[in-house]
Amino acid sequence: MLSRPKVTEELLEQIRQVIEDNPEWGRTRISNHLCELWDWRIPGGTYKEISCRDMLRALDKAGKIQLPAPKRSPVIWGPIQHKEHNTDPIVCELGNLRPLCIDVVEGGAGLTEFKSLIDQYHYLGFGRTIGENMKYIVRSNTGAVLACLLFGAAAWSCYDRDEYIGWDSQQRTKNLQMLTNNVRFLVVPWVQVPHLASHILSLIASRLSADWQVKYGHHIMCLETFVEIKRFRAVCYRAANWINVGRTVGRGRGDRLHTAALPEKDIYLLPLNRHWREALLGQG
Repeated sequence: MLSRPKVTEELLEQIRQVIEDNPEWGRTRISNHLCELWDWRIPGGTYKEISCRDMLRALDKAGKIQLPAPKRSPVIWGPIQHKEHNTDPIVCELGNLRPLCIDVVEGGAGLTEFKSLIDQYHYLGFGRTIGENMKYIVRSNTGAVLACLLFGAAAWSCYDRDEYIGWDSQQRTKNLQMLTNNVRFLVVPWVQVPHLASHILSLIASRLSADWQVKYGHHIMCLETFVEIKRFRAVCYRAANWINVGRTVGRGRGDRLHTAALPEKDIYLLPLNRHWREALLGQG
């Protein structure tokens, strides 16, 4: 099995039985055992234990199952280590930098560099990633850093986006994993190259689904991003064929009293497959 198992009452009962039969097991062992039962792997053969644990935590939060308490204390996230970077200005034509090199960031020195760049030069900082995500560093043909991109969890609910896709809440819950949010896009401030940003977006769009398949065992059908209208004009997204499908209402997901004003943002989508809508609706 490569795709995410369908959450049915039968599957929920199987999870509950595993938890009940093994009261000494922690969450990691439970998720490993369920991956074995379901043969839930990425194409390379590794069990999708992290994705399984994410799913179990969501079911626990929804009251569908009752997981044992975490055995380890929550991770305390310390400050991000800021590194020095070569900030010599890069002002030239795009052709002088091509072909660009795109590195998938996993860990080690690459992750330290990525976090440092985002945290120092992106107006939102780095924050932290939860669940499935993909990080890229883009370099010139001489190895100079040009940009960083982070794709993570799609917004759970967004009225204009959901209307454009045409899915209901059940379809969205089942297929949201095939949508990812470009939560950070940074062209480092010492780089001034016309058309670079849109070129990078196009290059990433051409490979992201395949990269996601390798890492998580499923494809991405559509990209989304949210652009603050008072801060940016989204020229690079429009030039890379992203579609403006609406605007947020300026409230966060937890704003039940409608008092927490947030910056209004334009919503952009980029379908990656001509059958993207059928896939998100579960009709493919």
